[in-house]
Parts: sequence; C-alpha cells; structure tokens
Amino acid sequence: MISKENNYAFIDSQNVYKGTRRDLGWELDWARFRVYLKHKYDISQAYLFIGFIPEHNDIYDELQKAGFVLKFKPVLPNGKDGVKGNIDADLVLQVMIDYTKYDRAVIVSSDGDFYSLARHLYDNKKLLAVLSPCRQKCSSLLRKSAKDKMAYMDTLQGKLVKRKSTA
Repeated sequence: MISKENNYAFIDSQNVYKGTRRDLGWELDWARFRVYLKHKYDISQAYLFIGFIPEHNDIYDELQKAGFVLKFKPVLPNGKDGVKGNIDADLVLQVMIDYTKYDRAVIVSSDGDFYSLARHLYDNKKLLAVLSPCRQKCSSLLRKSAKDKMAYMDTLQGKLVKRKSTA
C-alpha cells in the first residue's frame, strides 16, 4: 500500500493574483489550482490568506467550494486607489501553529518576506516546495533559501488558466 503524505499549502492570495494576472497576463482558475495542489503535492489542507472585502462574498464562497480554507485579514486603504491587507505574519503564524500536523509545506508566493520561513522549513526537512507565481518577479532571497525546492507557475498556464465560459 502506498502511503500518501499529509502536506499543507500556505498561499499568499494577493501575490498569486498579481503574479498571474498582472505579470503573466492570465487569470488563474482557483478550483483547478486546488486540484493541481492535491495531485502534484498531496496537499490535504490548503490555506488561502486573503484580505476581507464584504462585497466579495461570492468569490469567497467559490474559493471555499474549491476546497480552500480561507484566512481573512482586514484591509485598509493603501493611500492610492485600492486597499492593503498584509497577510505575511498571519501566514507564518499558521505555518508554525500547524507545524506538527503536516509532513511538509508548500509556500505559494514570490515574496522575499518569506525567506526566513522557507529557510527554517528547508533546514528542518519540512519544505516540499516554494511555488512562485512568476519567475521574473520572484525574490532572490526566497530563491536562495528554498534552494532546490523552487517551482514556478509560469509553466502551468495550460493547466491552470481560467477558461472562458460559453454561457
């Protein structure tokens, strides 16, 4: 009998959204992404760290139906024409709260703020992968700390792009 690993994913939703939409020019199908994580990395629990905006309840419902555990962060005006919901500390805290519950972790972000986390997980044989949305925008610090565990979503467009509905 083949034993499956019990791995968790910790996803910086805004970094993934910007990395695929703005930097790569395609829209991620989050439901397909959740399936990909399960099949590729044996992800049993996928945390999605996301800013909470009440008008987006329909999006949150879709993400939960796709199998993500949503971890909300209140958002604040960013001084421009948008909002900011910095989730970095929340993501790191969740990784450590669940540390004994998973075999290995996948961090999904290009953000260099996670380099210490990636290094700690790597050094303790708990890092399965750091999955960066965009190779060109991925922090060199993150790449350095994740070493051979780096992977990139820019090669996954065919598997993960949101298909236009024909309705």
